[in-house]
Amino acid sequence: MRIRINNIKDNAMIRRTVSCLAMCLSAVMPLFAGNTDGQFRKILDEIERNSTTLAVYGKSTEAQKIGNRTGLAPENPEIELGYLPGIHGGARKDIGISQSFDFPTLYSRKGKLADAQNVSADLQLSSRRMDLLLEAERCCIELVFNNALAALYSRQLDNAKAVADAYERKFRHGDATRIECNKAALNLTNMENELKKVNLERRQLLSRLTILNGGVPVEMADTSYNPVRQLPSDFRAWVLDAETANPAFAYLRQEIEVAKKGVGVSKAMGLPKFSVGYAGEFTPDEGWQGVKLGVSIPLWENRNRVKHARAEVAAAEQAMDDARLQYSARLEFLFEQCRELAGNISRYESVFEKNSNDELLYRAFTGGELSLLDYLLELEYYFNSYEKLMQTQRDLRLALAELYAYEL
Repeated sequence: MRIRINNIKDNAMIRRTVSCLAMCLSAVMPLFAGNTDGQFRKILDEIERNSTTLAVYGKSTEAQKIGNRTGLAPENPEIELGYLPGIHGGARKDIGISQSFDFPTLYSRKGKLADAQNVSADLQLSSRRMDLLLEAERCCIELVFNNALAALYSRQLDNAKAVADAYERKFRHGDATRIECNKAALNLTNMENELKKVNLERRQLLSRLTILNGGVPVEMADTSYNPVRQLPSDFRAWVLDAETANPAFAYLRQEIEVAKKGVGVSKAMGLPKFSVGYAGEFTPDEGWQGVKLGVSIPLWENRNRVKHARAEVAAAEQAMDDARLQYSARLEFLFEQCRELAGNISRYESVFEKNSNDELLYRAFTGGELSLLDYLLELEYYFNSYEKLMQTQRDLRLALAELYAYEL
């Protein structure tokens, strides 16, 4: 709210202006008094059902799991046929059928590796789901804030219109200058632009929620938040619980398990391969046939394979340690931020509750202690303080959403 006007002596206009401002304050006061219990959960559940992004993740996970189980069977059998005509007549016919297979231990370890990879794929899907729903919850939090801001600006716009109309009337009667009229008109234009900017932000947030919801429009007109939940008393113990429940960490732990099973597979690949089959050789006069056996000893093919697999385990464990360190530090920052923001909100609300500035200002104005200019300037400060309270409440909800994202 930006008002810069001189004192007004039109009593009728003063009464209208004061009435409009009083209505504005009475409407702003309860902006965050109520709660929207269950509202976000309803929208998040709808997004989870309709999200095309989650559907893509699901199909990708199914394909990945099928791929993990591919290649676990023995190699295809091989059939050889030969026909060798003789130089002086006659011909030799050869036939061979063989089946090669790995050492049985390798099949077992490959199967366990595929099972571990499928569990990892499911956990990765859960982690992606959490990230998407957290983004949706953040959009909802921002939308509630902008809805409340739009309501506040709409009421300030009504006041700006009343002031501009009053000055226009006074100008026509010769009781105000064109400069004063222009100031009132400029104040009205500023408030119109502020409201347009907020409404644009609201449309962008609704558009993003609609995209997250698979193209199904989302509507939410709430201007208040749920009551703030209590922060845990033992932060260290809570961080361990949060890490255990977080699907992103479950995925990282499973990746370590996958890497370890990969070591077992790499070791088993160093075992011999076998082949068994039938071979026959026939000429016009004689024939030979029987069983043939073969063995393949991997002397060079698997060089450094086990070393590489062990390096993968070390890398996965290092990634887990790094993620744990960053996660703990991030949660500690958010935890302290929440406590600070909650304290700021409590102080704001205590001041607004104990000091009814709108009433004090009104009595001072009607008692002649404040000019209309001073009254409007004080009221502007009062509105700005309320906007800061709204911003602090939004920031607290955003921090809490990230703190408890693992519960989504």
